[in-house]
Amino acid sequence: MTRPPGTPDAAGPAVYVLGVDSGGSGLRVALGRAGLPGPDATTLCAEPVRTGPGGIDAGHLLDQLLPATRELLDRAAGPPAGGPPAGEVAALAIGAAGMATLGDRLRSELPGALADALGVRRLALAADAVTAYAGAVGQRPGAVVAGGTGMIALGTDLMEWHRADGWGHLLGDSGGGAWIGRAGLDAAMRAHDGRRGGSPALLDRVRAVFGPAEALPGLLYPRSDRPAVLASFAPEVAACAGADPVAAGILRQAAGHIAEAAAAVCPTSAGPGFEDGEVGEVALTGGLFKMGEPLIAPLREELARLLPGARVIPAAGDPLTGALRIAQALAAGDLRLPLHPTMLFVPQESGSGPRDASSVRDEPRTG
Repeated sequence: MTRPPGTPDAAGPAVYVLGVDSGGSGLRVALGRAGLPGPDATTLCAEPVRTGPGGIDAGHLLDQLLPATRELLDRAAGPPAGGPPAGEVAALAIGAAGMATLGDRLRSELPGALADALGVRRLALAADAVTAYAGAVGQRPGAVVAGGTGMIALGTDLMEWHRADGWGHLLGDSGGGAWIGRAGLDAAMRAHDGRRGGSPALLDRVRAVFGPAEALPGLLYPRSDRPAVLASFAPEVAACAGADPVAAGILRQAAGHIAEAAAAVCPTSAGPGFEDGEVGEVALTGGLFKMGEPLIAPLREELARLLPGARVIPAAGDPLTGALRIAQALAAGDLRLPLHPTMLFVPQESGSGPRDASSVRDEPRTG
């Protein structure tokens, strides 16, 4: 019987796949067996990969990834006496924050370096939104909304990617944590001044969290991490929403923004492979949605209005799960997510299957 590419031979060494998630909290690596679900082992490199004038530092990523990979292989298979760890890495997928705009060095340097160091011939380099999609939805048509400090929606009909928002707290990220926190602080300062639209409840929370309201500009404006500070107030807005109509209104507005972004990217019956009237799944992922019902309830209402028939689902997995799923698909020659020069890049020699990046439009749809 002929085995699919990358599946293990019972008489030979184990065949592995690697998923990597590179973000602000560090580099996470998952090792799995080709053809089998789930990771065998994971590890965290707590130092985030550096970004410099040339973009994401490929050398710094390798300095962390290669020792982590050898540690995971040792842990999974055990090194034979006097030799390298048993087993081969059939495929590797890396998802990185900033890959789309800052990933030039990764795309130019990693394929050769990983082939030399690990013998990897099947490689995918993805934006973190793509690995979030793969973790949340898999290889089905649909959309994912990733909400945290910021907010981005990504969808696909398996022919091309469509993106909405994710433009940062000055240009967008509407409905995300920083947006909600800033709206809550605005309502608090309105109450402090006696202006229309103020919330005494939120003003009380500002005083409890930050101190005197008039000191807030001095605390906020000099900070280099202003989006995170703004987002830190979003849970206070959610906590007040049950009794405070201003806070509840902020969350309703946020839900409207999030639903609009999801509707802009979610494939519908116009897409290939859909039954008439069918709408893709919408998955919600990220810390923003841990606010629970104060945000989720109005979001369900807005999604039902803008995307009637869409099924809202919890994310099946996180971006590290998504990276491992992409590696599994590469190893099996079954990657169905659309390729793109910056969103999901597979070097030609990696054997990505029948589709080519040239079949994907460079311009993502934004509504």
